[in-house]
Amino acid sequence: MAQAERCTVSRIGARAVVLGASISGLLGARVLSEYYDEVVVVERDTLTVDAMPRRGAPQARHGHALQSGGAEVLDRLFPGLLAELSASGAIVLENGGLSRVKLCLQGHWLKTSGVMNRPVTIYSVSRPFLEMTIRRRVFGIPNVKVLDAHDAVDILAATPERITGVRVTNRHGGEEHMIEADLVLDALGRGGRTPALLESLGYGRPAEDSLTVNVNYVSQMLRLPAGLVDEAMILVGATPERPTGASLFAYENDTWMLTVAGIAGTEPPADLAGRQRFVAELGVPQLDAALRDGTPLTEPHRHRLPNSRRRRYEAMRRFPAGLLVLGDAICSFNPIYGQGMSVAAYEAHALRDLLREGDRDLARRFFRAAAEYVDQAWRMAVNSDLALPQVPGRRTAGVRLSNWLTGQVLATAAVDDGVAEQFLRVMSMLDPPTRLFRPSVLWRVAEHSQRRRRRVP
Repeated sequence: MAQAERCTVSRIGARAVVLGASISGLLGARVLSEYYDEVVVVERDTLTVDAMPRRGAPQARHGHALQSGGAEVLDRLFPGLLAELSASGAIVLENGGLSRVKLCLQGHWLKTSGVMNRPVTIYSVSRPFLEMTIRRRVFGIPNVKVLDAHDAVDILAATPERITGVRVTNRHGGEEHMIEADLVLDALGRGGRTPALLESLGYGRPAEDSLTVNVNYVSQMLRLPAGLVDEAMILVGATPERPTGASLFAYENDTWMLTVAGIAGTEPPADLAGRQRFVAELGVPQLDAALRDGTPLTEPHRHRLPNSRRRRYEAMRRFPAGLLVLGDAICSFNPIYGQGMSVAAYEAHALRDLLREGDRDLARRFFRAAAEYVDQAWRMAVNSDLALPQVPGRRTAGVRLSNWLTGQVLATAAVDDGVAEQFLRVMSMLDPPTRLFRPSVLWRVAEHSQRRRRRVP
């Protein structure tokens, strides 16, 4: 078990309860352990010390990569975590290693072989392996208690203005008991209890933004013959002409994750022959070879996500004390863009900073701070989805202009080192999306567009 992560700061309360041992729940528990005498993590799954997918996290059986921005925040919350991941076998791609990253976005292959002035590091690691590593760190904190194989039945309130604890049930024996708490953190994802609770207490539900994407993907873990694929990460995104894509990620222990995806209701087949035909249409020989010559380590697993959903807690006029929401319970994105873990890390880090000032008016302060990170990721994901005509939704003049400019940037990033570097930094959540539209970038884009026009008769 890792050395304790707790540092001594001002005490805020006797107990905090975290609902869910997802990555967002683990990050929340890590932060709260600094400010509460005891932190109880309630999780419905039985937790192990192994890197095994949990039933409560079906997305763990599919492709994941840790964005650079989120990785930096995790390393601040858990000093030495990135070095530990690297030493344990995670694939670390940085500087010259980024030439092993092949990204095709909107039909353009980004130029990743150039020299970068500002580093971008990508950590290719399976979700169960990353979650296990973080879980070991969190569960090694002396004042964190784990209550796995338990369901959170109710969030309790003494009055509509104050949450006072939770009622939980043992999934094996059925015993039920209450846990008093000064703070309850809902990290139960899209199925979180908070909207219904708020409605029952008279606050009403938070306003929701939603975009129907109907993402459907099938993933399988493989072992590939040595030297079959030179790259460590290949990602082919959907285009307006083709609402399909695929990815191949190298992972720890000489494993690979192959994912095929469809958007707007396009369903990739799960059988081998069907997936081979599906991948062949993308025209990427490495993906064909992986399916043809790879040895399956798991069965193919399918996962569906009907919509991206954002709950605007920051817009609520009233909110009960003693309650917070974190991670996918605030906003769940189209998973194709790999933003969820990084946004949760930024939210947890913001919560840590806010708690240094105490818990007065904590919900209002936290949701406003979290909204800054959610806003950027949400706009990036939704605008990218709306670039596909198959996705239903309102395309404002601003969305159309942004998507046209992004297309021009990507076309330039296929040949220009500087523009490719800036796009990777935005994609990796190191820089805000506005950096793509700075004069220095747009000047390069305009030059490239002009050269293209001169080449075309």
